[in-house]
Amino acid sequence: MEKNLLRQYRSFLKDSIRKRVDFSLTDQNRGIDPPPIEKPYPTDALRIDLAKPVEWKQIPKIDLASAIRNRQSRRMYKKEPFTLEEVSFLLWATQGTRGEVEWGHAYRTVPSAGCRHALETYLTVFHVEGLDTGIYRYLPLSHQLLFEFSEKNLAGKIVSATFGQPYAGNSSLTFIWTAIPYRMEWRYGLAAHRVIAMDAGHVCQNLYLACEAIGAGTCAIGAYDQEALDRLLRIDGEEEFAIYMAPVGKV
Repeated sequence: MEKNLLRQYRSFLKDSIRKRVDFSLTDQNRGIDPPPIEKPYPTDALRIDLAKPVEWKQIPKIDLASAIRNRQSRRMYKKEPFTLEEVSFLLWATQGTRGEVEWGHAYRTVPSAGCRHALETYLTVFHVEGLDTGIYRYLPLSHQLLFEFSEKNLAGKIVSATFGQPYAGNSSLTFIWTAIPYRMEWRYGLAAHRVIAMDAGHVCQNLYLACEAIGAGTCAIGAYDQEALDRLLRIDGEEEFAIYMAPVGKV
């Protein structure tokens, strides 16, 4: 039984499914409008403007070779708050948009299969200057932070949702990426899910490299209580669910 399951799950890593998908039947090829580029939000929601790249004053430069050479998973963080400018930089580096928004897609600082960008970025904020503790969501089209809600004992709940990994709650902020799979399914049908996982890897690697520029560290987390984390984010776990996360702190 275990060998059969191993073969089944290995098949997820292969692109053989592409030979079985009738792409003429995807919603894109049936003429259905694409889903929204970013998750909608109430018009009266609290939004915080973020500094754009041309406005950065305190983000140091680092050569790419040094960032790659020094990149490592870091789990111990100083009790030092981030500036909002530093948070702006990390969000831009991982999901920032480039150029004009076109029909159904927007080019970003990371690659995505078919430019579908099925991910949303949530932040559990603990120590950021000018921000209250709580859960926020990045709005890439306007380069803003959307305040989602506050949560009692947020650090303890995020540690519990990661099976007791303490650095998830000892950080200054923790990135949580969710997938809205239909954004990718709209174009690729059953071939969508493998590339969503690839996209998450692209995003987190950019976070690692961006952290090196500002004296920060991160550690990707792929082991978490799926249902508990989805409940914490107040998402449905089907049309949107957590897929990857990474705490960030000064080192």
